[in-house]
Amino acid sequence: MSSPATSAQTTQSSATASIRVLAVVGPTAVGKTEFAEELAIRLGGEIVSADSMQVYRGMDIGTAKPGSDERRVPYHCIDIAEPGQPFSAALYQSAARAAVAEITALGALPVLCGGTGLYVRAALDSMDFPAGDQTDNPSRERYEATARERGPEALYALLHERDPAAAAAIHPNNTRRVVRALEMLDGGVSYADQVAGFARRESVYATRLLGLTMERPKLYERINARVDRMVALGLLGEVETLLARGFREALTAQQAIGYKELVPVVEEGASLEDAVDAIKRASRRYAKRQLTWFRADSRVVWLDVTEMSLSEAADAALATLDW
Repeated sequence: MSSPATSAQTTQSSATASIRVLAVVGPTAVGKTEFAEELAIRLGGEIVSADSMQVYRGMDIGTAKPGSDERRVPYHCIDIAEPGQPFSAALYQSAARAAVAEITALGALPVLCGGTGLYVRAALDSMDFPAGDQTDNPSRERYEATARERGPEALYALLHERDPAAAAAIHPNNTRRVVRALEMLDGGVSYADQVAGFARRESVYATRLLGLTMERPKLYERINARVDRMVALGLLGEVETLLARGFREALTAQQAIGYKELVPVVEEGASLEDAVDAIKRASRRYAKRQLTWFRADSRVVWLDVTEMSLSEAADAALATLDW
């Protein structure tokens, strides 16, 4: 017998299977935004950002977020949360799918664009997330309290009793994930089922995925140039403003490349030059992780744009579409 979550997912998949979505993915600084805009203009589309940091208001320069006066088409899923507000792939999934529905209702083409792999999959694929709120979540708080009071072993034993398959997929010492799995059970979703679904790569839309890549030396050159440009545009001042507003925790998060490296410069007078070098290194490592993530998806049609102009890349991309 199917669970309520599975039944709802099947119904949604049937309802959205005819909706066309074009997705543009690839590493940072490869030129995804300009490319996606060009395709959106040619195909009558609007952009749905799939960048986990562009959702935050005020984090503009460091996320390469196009300014309102620079956007050639409408954008969705940017500036929808404060930097201090917890955000997740589940919340992004809701926002992105609402944007896809809105764009489609207008008779336009949703063009998903971004390098956050989990957000791309959350928007496009059959993935269920617990419905629990990110803050003021009684279920999560209860299990976290159990871990504190009775120890992680007791919490893991509880998960093993309620969902042995989920327990088998999680290390007993990974308390955060054990809590998440129990929280998901309270919402009617098994962590084991989610892991299985994650491996399936089944889109709920009629999706076409285009991946941009280029020769590594040129990509790294573009990454370095982008970081220098961000600094010249006032990235340090952006960090100062966000710190003054009380968003230090958000800026020092692991994924906040370009921000966390500059916090010591503002707070401790650390070397700006060293911080900029650290941003470049972190960005290059991130690009490698992005390529690894997206290359694991056989649905992605790759375009090497090393020697292509924007127009040539768009022509090549359109030639691959069978719509």
